[in-house]
Amino acid sequence: MAWDFQTEPEFEAKLEWMRGFVREEIIPLETLADVWRTPEGRQRFLRITAPLKEQVKQQGLWAAHLPPDMGGLGFGQVKLGLMHEILGQCGYAPSIFGNNAPDSGNAELLAVGGTPEQRDRWMQPLLDGKIRSCFSMTEPGAGADPTLLTTSAVRDGEEWVINGHKWFSSNASIADILIVMVKTGDHETPYRNYSMIVVPTNTPGVNILRDVPTMGEPDHKTGEPGGHAEILYENVRVPFENVVGGEAGIGQGFALAQKRLGPGRIHHAMRWLGQSQRAFDLLCERALTRYTHGSILAEKQMVQDWIAESYAEMQAARLLTLQAAWKMDQLHAAGKHYSDARIEIGVIKFWGAKVLYNVIDRAIQIHGSLGYTTDLPLESMYRAARAARIYDGPDEVHKVTVARQVLKRYRPSEPSIDHVPTRRAAALEKFADALDGLSLSH
Repeated sequence: MAWDFQTEPEFEAKLEWMRGFVREEIIPLETLADVWRTPEGRQRFLRITAPLKEQVKQQGLWAAHLPPDMGGLGFGQVKLGLMHEILGQCGYAPSIFGNNAPDSGNAELLAVGGTPEQRDRWMQPLLDGKIRSCFSMTEPGAGADPTLLTTSAVRDGEEWVINGHKWFSSNASIADILIVMVKTGDHETPYRNYSMIVVPTNTPGVNILRDVPTMGEPDHKTGEPGGHAEILYENVRVPFENVVGGEAGIGQGFALAQKRLGPGRIHHAMRWLGQSQRAFDLLCERALTRYTHGSILAEKQMVQDWIAESYAEMQAARLLTLQAAWKMDQLHAAGKHYSDARIEIGVIKFWGAKVLYNVIDRAIQIHGSLGYTTDLPLESMYRAARAARIYDGPDEVHKVTVARQVLKRYRPSEPSIDHVPTRRAAALEKFADALDGLSLSH
């Protein structure tokens, strides 16, 4: 099996342009994060970034995750992964390239699962940046086990009536539409019980209680971008045709979610590598700069261990992620489902999150008290990194998936298939003619 992660020179030139563009035009915006938090500041941010988005479009890199017939470039997962590695360096970069979460995932969801009318009504405005969206799935009593979701949608004539309690619905407080995972059936197979329904945020009965502050943003205020809302859906009525995929989409909620989440995990893992690289650069820079106890830190064996371990972990994460992306591209080309890459996707989810955390932690440690301050971006990167082990499924769920799939390749054996006495007896029988007359010790 040949693994080929090489891309053509024309695309490599695009990646090089992206590296310079993110470094010179986007990362500087980070230092003014406090300015962008006010309503007036957010308007200024939009004015500043509008021409940057135009440059991205001129490069042909806008919303590159979508297929060509949906306005994208039809890039496979390997190319998208390489792009996201660059975009992951800065939290502002994805939105300037038209693939910021959750809008990019929701646009992709509508692209692959929506009706033509739904694509026209919601997907295209999402891509044009005219509306914002939210994916409303997690509940206080259901996270890692989605079959415990209780928010329901009951059909009443030509309408759905939705009731339930959601939280960590990202961007809900600033969104125009919510894509809500709801229970619409009672089949023996739990995964056939759920559907997705598009709910305009201003629909009566949609009660956004608050944005829940997090470790990453403990001072977040409800109504600011990037929040994670707690929502009560109380007798919310929407048209029947709002179910994603139309009538054929009833009971397809989890199938659609996997189409949305599978590629998303690739992109997350590559973005984490972009963050890891920034932290690693700071780690190495500090090692060569700081002098203490008779030498620079780079000459201390413990620091050399940190550098070597970080480099090895990052390279392993990168190769694992690109291999998963490559397999997904092969499956797509063969018309197969991404679920056939569940082992590869599961591995990169928990391994990539671990590497992200480890590298940032070492970078903070080598900077001492400076690394703990807001004078460097490491402390905010560290707080944000902790969530990587939770969203898109906690590490433990992915490890269970990987272990179960791997164990399917094996069978119990007593004695062991490598039991030496048993193998020796078989070998004596296999080579009996050749060994005839030879004295064998036992």
